Amino acid sequence: MSFQAYIDNIKAKTGKSPADFKRLAEEKGFLKNGELVKTVKATEITNWIKDEFELGHGHAMAIYMTFKGKTD
Repeated sequence: MSFQAYIDNIKAKTGKSPADFKRLAEEKGFLKNGELVKTVKATEITNWIKDEFELGHGHAMAIYMTFKGKTD
């Protein structure tokens, strides 16, 4: 599955775009001013996404990669 397919599937399942996830991650303290907080581990973010949005690991990693600047 391509990266864009992951993003499209996430949007279809949750109704949220990568920008929505970035806003939520800022609220949770994972991002500050759009940048990943250095002390936050990828596992913390992927666990949050998997638990709260019922997404699989690959989908959670795709969102994490948007936080790292892969895409909007």
